[in-house]
Amino acid sequence: MLVPLSNVPRDYDWGSRDAIARLQGRPASATPEAELWFGDHPGAPAIVEDGTGRTLDAWIADEGEERGLTGPLPFLLKLLAADAPLSIQAHPTLDQARVGYAREELSSVPRDAPHRNYRDANHKPEVIVAIEGDFEALAGFRPADELVELLDVLGVDDPDVARLRAGLLAGGGGAGSAIASFVGALLAGKVGGAAALIAAAHSRGVSRFADDLAALEWIEGAYPGDPGVVVALLMNRIVLTEGDALFVPAGVPHAYLRGFGVEIMAASDNVLRGGLTPKHVDVPELLRVLDTRPGRVELLAPEAATPGVEIFAPPVPDFSLTRVTREAATDPETVLQLVGPAIAVATRGRPRLHGVGGSLALTPGVACLITPDEGSVRVGGTGDVFFAQPGR
Repeated sequence: MLVPLSNVPRDYDWGSRDAIARLQGRPASATPEAELWFGDHPGAPAIVEDGTGRTLDAWIADEGEERGLTGPLPFLLKLLAADAPLSIQAHPTLDQARVGYAREELSSVPRDAPHRNYRDANHKPEVIVAIEGDFEALAGFRPADELVELLDVLGVDDPDVARLRAGLLAGGGGAGSAIASFVGALLAGKVGGAAALIAAAHSRGVSRFADDLAALEWIEGAYPGDPGVVVALLMNRIVLTEGDALFVPAGVPHAYLRGFGVEIMAASDNVLRGGLTPKHVDVPELLRVLDTRPGRVELLAPEAATPGVEIFAPPVPDFSLTRVTREAATDPETVLQLVGPAIAVATRGRPRLHGVGGSLALTPGVACLITPDEGSVRVGGTGDVFFAQPGR
């Protein structure tokens, strides 16, 4: 069965006023539109466009079992449009999430409390695929030798910075420990040289870090005085071009800075923040889950399954993401075998889905649920469609 879905964009402050609106062919919004959720997550479940007004979680409870869908979806699919930096954050492993959730439940911390860290017992690995222009992000800590070079370029005389540099030069596990100690002290407001590092970044000369330092100046302009600005300085800056994908596993610090993409993640809302936010930052808990090992972050290369079909398959069981691209309506239909339930969202053109239970035309920014009893779907028309499915 093909079930048409819609939703209302989330109006987070960092969102774009025109990216999602432009995709959907409507005027720019008067308020930011940051994320459009397509899933059954209770935070913002999709609306089923069958005239009943039901949300997707309610529809699954009412009708899912007869269509082979017996529980909540293991993934959440989003359109994400950022015009300003999101918070630096990391997500727990599955075991960490279960322990943390049980601990906060036992302590009777309200699930909607601002200081709550674990709102469910699930992990939250995620993938972002750029769909328009460049998508700029931070992910992981820079390689140790690059961090040393950067600190030397900035030339800040501070004992905490000197200890970080010495730990990085020690190599091995010492580099990660040095980063953890420095980040913990930063977020606790105990690094005296933090302001000097930012000032040195502002007065940068010509160097191979010029683009990174320019980005840092822009970040600091959005969050003046936030200790996360210096955390951002330590991180890899990554620019995705259209079609590039970034996979963020548990523990890896990351922040999306600006751009438009399709995001898929495990169905969770567990976030440990590390700066660039007015929200709660639990430094000890963040350090428990944070992966502070320095190194480069590789992009997630897609598997070319058949002509026009790319599969982004990270090493997690919760989800995979398939992109179907069609350039000519006269081409033979693209047949896609499905693994369990799927959600499809169009990002370009006028594709049309055909299943046993009927056909459905999609336009950019419009989505549908494909129930497990379909088994496969045929894609006609033109454009791009992303399919979220359980992992293979």
